[in-house]
Amino acid sequence: MAASGSGDPAGEAQRLARYALFAMAGAGAALLTALGGGVLILLSGLLGLAASAVGVWWLLAHRGPLRVLGASLAVGAPLVTLGLYVVGGVWVNALVALGLWGVALSCARAALRRPEDERDALMRGAPASPPRRPVLIMNPRSGGGKVARFGLVARAEALGARVILLDPSEQVDVAALARKVVAEGADLLGVAGGDGTQALVAEVAAAHDLPFLVVSAGTRNHFALDLGLDRTDPSRCLDALRDGEELRVDLGSVAGRPFVNTVSFGVYADVVQRPEYRDAKAGTAFDVLPDLLQGGEGSRLDATADATPLSGLQALLVSNNPYAAPDPLGTVAARRTRLDGGELGVIGIRVDGAAQAAELAVLGNRATGLNVLTARRVEVGGGPGGAGATISVAVDGEALTLPTPVVCILRPRALRVLVPRDRPGSPVPPPPLDWRRLTRLAFPEEPDRSNPWDSCTP
Repeated sequence: MAASGSGDPAGEAQRLARYALFAMAGAGAALLTALGGGVLILLSGLLGLAASAVGVWWLLAHRGPLRVLGASLAVGAPLVTLGLYVVGGVWVNALVALGLWGVALSCARAALRRPEDERDALMRGAPASPPRRPVLIMNPRSGGGKVARFGLVARAEALGARVILLDPSEQVDVAALARKVVAEGADLLGVAGGDGTQALVAEVAAAHDLPFLVVSAGTRNHFALDLGLDRTDPSRCLDALRDGEELRVDLGSVAGRPFVNTVSFGVYADVVQRPEYRDAKAGTAFDVLPDLLQGGEGSRLDATADATPLSGLQALLVSNNPYAAPDPLGTVAARRTRLDGGELGVIGIRVDGAAQAAELAVLGNRATGLNVLTARRVEVGGGPGGAGATISVAVDGEALTLPTPVVCILRPRALRVLVPRDRPGSPVPPPPLDWRRLTRLAFPEEPDRSNPWDSCTP
């Protein structure tokens, strides 16, 4: 076996893969020894898992009494199973198996992680000189008052920036405001606010080839996450004003409107259109899930991604660069490893029945009802409505209604983003579990020495 250490990533991956397989075998052995406590107890565990899965399905895919019953079943089934294990005297086996399975998963993820995944965790740019006349637009209501809570105004002014604080009681055209300060001589534009406001000001910065500063003062700050900025302390984003580097990133455009993250159609957009969404995002999305998982009660969408037709979709998500691990149900915090790839990410969902919906819930991005691809141009129609019909669209979380066809494109490396040189970076998404690849890593096949071509590189 090769020597250990960071200088031998292949040997380390092989060891971790073997640990994962051995731990998985140990978990199976721990369960098999429970047979001495009775086959019925073991079967009860399997039935408990099945009942819990049914409960989760009812919870996500239904409303009313069936949803309540599903929640009760999802929580109650594991507790009943645990009680049976305690009574049957096999709870130690169950805990050992569970612990070994956790070790197996952890080692498997580490073994399958590629070195380039770590390198992509933090985009690096060119050193940048501090701006002389930076102007920052701040929304005091964004993120529940992060501007005041983190003292962003005082810190920005101490670093030499001019701060324009928006009046929450007035409707302000932030794009027009940004153009005005550029005409007055600003050499940097920045925003402390949500992603929708970020995009509007970023468009002005790109049009005038000025650097743009992102301050993570919004609620979710997806753009800041993928730039590797600190979302827990937005004041750290201001460090770029004195010690920054410049990234060239792509800027999306939908029907002439800029976006930095995503454009959503269908069920996704219907969620954002609801009045209660802004105050209860998770609850509103949870309430709309049955429309998606039961086959879709709303209208269908037709789209074309470059030359690939996508028909009869219930939901469509177009992103500024693809997500590393697409999650159609939004159950994990997905991220983009790069923002300068020059391609749109496209996720389309078409569910035509309960079986396909269950497959989507279980398999996620490997389900047949899911289309995951990249494109340089996406055109979305309204399905039966045809050209000229209006459809709901959510642009970086902002609800809009646009006439069809709606065209999404990407402007490669159009935006200059100033970021702190010292920033935390983005969390690396876990690689998908591929047990076949893991086995090949753990026990690689030896080349056939009788065939000299096996040792040749093509």
